[in-house]
Amino acid sequence: MFTAYIVVTLLAAAANIFSATLDFIRFKPILINMARVSVSESWITTLGTLKAAGALGLLVGIAMPLIGVAAAGGLVLFFVGAIVTHLRARDYSFGLAVVFLMLAVTALILRLAAS
Repeated sequence: MFTAYIVVTLLAAAANIFSATLDFIRFKPILINMARVSVSESWITTLGTLKAAGALGLLVGIAMPLIGVAAAGGLVLFFVGAIVTHLRARDYSFGLAVVFLMLAVTALILRLAAS
């Protein structure tokens, strides 16, 4: 069980670090997507910081379970919010957010099971 937790956690952390990096460099497709769902470009650094903090928390959570639970829970809430934002804008191109959500949910479940 712990091995599965480590693998999923490393994948979730890497995915969120990559996504946060795209936010920090203001990757044009991200900006276009944000505009489509009426999220101000001024939020991009904050959103990237939240993803990076979640990724860091997942990594720290390998040694400190409560931090891992909090980080995974925070990422679950973040990506539920992202999906809701897309749905409210009637934009159904949120498949990647679902993948990130599933990684966070799986990391949370496995962290709880491994504790």
